[in-house]
Amino acid sequence: MIITFLGTGTSQGVPVIGCPCPVCQSLDFRDKRFRTSIHLAVQGQSFVIDTGPDFRMQMLREGTKQLDAVLFTHEHKDHTAGLDDIRPFNFYQKGDIPIFGRAAVIQQLQREYAYIFNDKKYPGVPQVACVEIDHLPFQINGVGITPLPVLHYKLPVLGFRIGDFSYITDANSIPEETYPLLEGSEVLVLNALQREPHISHFTLDQAIEQAQRIGAKKTYFTHIAHRLGLHAEVEKELPEGMYLAFDGLKLHV
Repeated sequence: MIITFLGTGTSQGVPVIGCPCPVCQSLDFRDKRFRTSIHLAVQGQSFVIDTGPDFRMQMLREGTKQLDAVLFTHEHKDHTAGLDDIRPFNFYQKGDIPIFGRAAVIQQLQREYAYIFNDKKYPGVPQVACVEIDHLPFQINGVGITPLPVLHYKLPVLGFRIGDFSYITDANSIPEETYPLLEGSEVLVLNALQREPHISHFTLDQAIEQAQRIGAKKTYFTHIAHRLGLHAEVEKELPEGMYLAFDGLKLHV
């Protein structure tokens, strides 16, 4: 499986023109972050987890030519705002693209993108096939996927595990019943927003503590805000086996 970090930032972590902060002024490409999303190439399939506002540019940057499914962690706009840009894949693949999400996520998408779901569709709108998922394992074209329930303050969010790879973003709490689902993970991706306490995201220290409890061989932190600091400086502080992810990073798992 090849994992590509399409984006590792947040709406508070995307470079802003004229911003004087060290991250925005940095010349290190690792400090330039699109909104958080990830691409998985597994068993001949091409999956994306979340389609944020930067989805189109992420796909162009990576030269992605195939999209077999989209999995949504939750319904917040910074994870769903790029859904309209799946339409080139519809054109080339000549078919619907399955989108997987909790019932609340699917309902939110149906409201925000009503034109996609109208009975009488305007020509050229995205073509999707909605698949509701919950906490139970499921398959996409023979690829087994285990949902990882977490909480983003009070909002239920799903992480996903495929094989030895586990992915969690937008969380500040992992329920006890989710930890057994994470056992044996070789690679873990976990959100680490900033150093200061936050109502709905792990801080860096909290993310390190969670990573140590889960015990993956390698952990990569994502969903990074400006306030966390410069990539090169923060990574020096991390325990062995833990890293800051960056846009375009590829992992072979």
